[in-house]
Amino acid sequence: MSLYYDAVALLVPSTDQAGSLKSRVFNSKHLKSPPKQVYALVSEASKWSSVVSEVVEKSQLLQLERKLSPNLALLLVHDLLLNKRGISAPSSHPLRTSVEKHKARLGAELTKTRLKRGLPSIEELRAYIEAGDAQAGHTANASTTFNSSQDGIAAKQWPHPRWVRVNTIKTTSEEQLKTTFAGYEHSTSLEQLLDNSSSRREKLLHVDKHIPNLLAFPPSADLSKTSAYTQGLIILQDKASCFPAYLLNLRPEDGDCVDACAAPGNKTTHLAAIMHERESAARKSTIYACERDKTRTLTLQQMVRIAGAEGLVKIKACQDFLRVDPKQPPWNGVGALLLDPSCSGSGIVGRDEVVKVVLPREAVIEVSKPQSKKRKRKPPVEAGRPIVDTPEIPEETPLKEDELPDQLSIRLTALSNFQLKLLLHAFEFPKARKITYSTCSIYAQENEHVVIKALDSPIAKRRGWRILQRHEKISGMKAWEIRGDLQACREVSEAEDVEKVAEACIRCEKGTKEGTQGFFVAAFVRDGEDQAAQELLEEEEEWEGLSDSSDGS
Repeated sequence: MSLYYDAVALLVPSTDQAGSLKSRVFNSKHLKSPPKQVYALVSEASKWSSVVSEVVEKSQLLQLERKLSPNLALLLVHDLLLNKRGISAPSSHPLRTSVEKHKARLGAELTKTRLKRGLPSIEELRAYIEAGDAQAGHTANASTTFNSSQDGIAAKQWPHPRWVRVNTIKTTSEEQLKTTFAGYEHSTSLEQLLDNSSSRREKLLHVDKHIPNLLAFPPSADLSKTSAYTQGLIILQDKASCFPAYLLNLRPEDGDCVDACAAPGNKTTHLAAIMHERESAARKSTIYACERDKTRTLTLQQMVRIAGAEGLVKIKACQDFLRVDPKQPPWNGVGALLLDPSCSGSGIVGRDEVVKVVLPREAVIEVSKPQSKKRKRKPPVEAGRPIVDTPEIPEETPLKEDELPDQLSIRLTALSNFQLKLLLHAFEFPKARKITYSTCSIYAQENEHVVIKALDSPIAKRRGWRILQRHEKISGMKAWEIRGDLQACREVSEAEDVEKVAEACIRCEKGTKEGTQGFFVAAFVRDGEDQAAQELLEEEEEWEGLSDSSDGS
């Protein structure tokens, strides 16, 4: 039962528990059960909590079994009804038997709540939960939720696919489709792959139409144990995360490249793969990967090694990009830069979202029998671990509601100032002619606002930097439909061409049929003769570096 006692303590976070569910579980020093098991139980029970809580309430389990807390009942009933292995406890354990003796009643209530949602089978209910629709209300109409021919599908919360990038440094897409994915059925569209009838089939894939060598798999697919993954032939990378390197569109004539904030290394190795495909053996450029954090540098080194990119990438360990002198070797030969700086992470699937748990309510039942004068028994204790009876909490984060806007505003201001400084520093590189700037943020302050301010800066105007227009982009990025936020651009600019700037920016949204996380990317280019670059090289003042005091990360 230690698994359930561990999970109870993490099911509903207290005000002193910060971070995502994953970080809270894997950083906990008090678990008696394997963290992976605890995380799986809590995340699944949370996902099903609205349904399971309804089953618990309707069955009156908490009234019949007073030794159960709402938290513990939620976990035990979830495993009893929905886990193939059932409750992970000895068959004679009193808490297990107290729940299992009500299995028929609980199963009947599960059937009722499924039928009330208009779902004909437990498989359809599971797909409904996986799609994230359970929190939308108990009266959802199955025809609008699951029938892709209905207009209601636009409001659907789509599950997030598993994205895999084929590492063309070591292999090809054709080779992987013939070997690693030989037994897979090909889906004609991402929507079909994510549709409820298909999402449970792991042997299904979709070849992405925007990014070369990118494959999508159902949410349940686990490719981390395949030999292709362990050998670095395939890399797990979200689709939106592939946009910056692809949009940068490295060419042999671009010369060397800088990845300014490189760890953990997915974008770095994607750049290396593109460079490997396009350059000849006679002419090889270098990708300089900067990472100022020592621990993250170790992760970057491992990623580059596994991907087989050591000959293309030179890691600048513990190197702060803001302290790089663009006029000095090797930086003065850099022609392209990829900037993916620290950001709020608000677009990452699962990172900033509070795990919302609906706990069963303990209703008062009128019982016509005399009250006992006996003292109430204390809840049972196992190995010194008392049952935790946590009350239902509101869905807000630990921050008070009236404090949240100010806290967020301060955080975004600090981050956007740092991001702008990074971008303006990139504008200084003498031979640079192309830059991509990206964040995994949904906030305009870190996205369109930074782009507009950068374009309006003296260094951009002096050196001729402009935004890469949509019609100039590489084919996959030109075809991407979701563009920048025009209103967000107008908040910081009154220029007549602000609509072109918004159209030139690219946004991704999470929870949609496109299957991406929340993301933003824009590309900058510089045309004409490099007269300004020569002026920079002739400047006499000594380089002293830039302060990173405004880094809000």
